Amino acid sequence: MAAGIVTLSDSTFDEAVRGADTAMLVDFWAEWCGPCKMIAPVLEDIATEQAGKITIAKINVDDNPEVARRYEIFSIPTLLVFKDGEIQKRLVGAKGKAQLLQDLAEYI
Repeated sequence: MAAGIVTLSDSTFDEAVRGADTAMLVDFWAEWCGPCKMIAPVLEDIATEQAGKITIAKINVDDNPEVARRYEIFSIPTLLVFKDGEIQKRLVGAKGKAQLLQDLAEYI
């Protein structure tokens, strides 16, 4: 994973989301998910290019089912944008970089 991407777990999720000083995009993913693998380099680019403006985090739904259940993650990749600890936006499915940046523009 890129240095700019934070890895979350069931035990670190709440504290990380509440403590973020920028908006946080959380990628709910799994190792076996093809679209998740397609979007990973896009998220790495955004994490590097937008460092300090938005925090990019990933949580593996297979290893951390509690958070995935709480946020009703039924298909992956699902990207949730949090600001001040609250969900602001839900994006489902892999998107290209331009589309993703457009979806995130108000938070960057």
